[in-house]
Amino acid sequence: AQSFFNLFDRIPTIDNGSDEGQELDDFHGDIKFDDVKFIYPTRPPSVVLNKFQLNIMPSQRVALVGGSGCGKSTTIQLLQRFYDVKEGQILLDGVDIRQLNIHWVRSQFGLVSQEPILFDLTIAENIAYGLEDVSMTDIIDAAKKANIHQFIEQLPDGYETKVGIKGSFLSGGEKQRIAIARVLIRRPKVLLLDEATSAMDSQNEQIVQEALEHAQIEDPSRTSLIIAHRLSTIRSCDSI
Repeated sequence: AQSFFNLFDRIPTIDNGSDEGQELDDFHGDIKFDDVKFIYPTRPPSVVLNKFQLNIMPSQRVALVGGSGCGKSTTIQLLQRFYDVKEGQILLDGVDIRQLNIHWVRSQFGLVSQEPILFDLTIAENIAYGLEDVSMTDIIDAAKKANIHQFIEQLPDGYETKVGIKGSFLSGGEKQRIAIARVLIRRPKVLLLDEATSAMDSQNEQIVQEALEHAQIEDPSRTSLIIAHRLSTIRSCDSI
């Protein structure tokens, strides 16, 4: 029994419940990977990143392209501090990410991944998930920017439509656009796109791609980091 108590009392290296660390008053979206080395704790012999350098200026749209397993998605996990680097540092506006409050750090990023996570709730509840006191006007505005409002309006129950477990009542493109609306309603300073359209057919990809491009230009000061295999996904990037 003592081993269970020890397990529950254990404080992880990256403590999600910590209130420590500073918050930047005016975060501009400047990101720097400075000589970063990273190894997954469960695969110590395999070096994923070694002396990795990347500078992303505020409002810049940068794409990472490469073969599977080269560390593209790892950069996004490191930015959200799911892991810490082995060597080097990651800087946000010149401040080491490990010195910043973890809740504040994660609130600055909006992630759209290959497989969106939806809950067995209404469309409106999924868009506003995790937020308090969100107006219906804000939900609709986010849906319009994500190119999903017109589809929702055609449903008998509109925004009160249940999406099913893991969004099972919706197509891949519809789920992805709801996920984009969920990101946009939070107004993140940095947009992270991780293979957001790679599993879609060409028609759905085009619709979602238009929504993603709108999301990137909606706030001209927003920084974007895009991971993709298809060139069509990154044609509007400033740097590849």
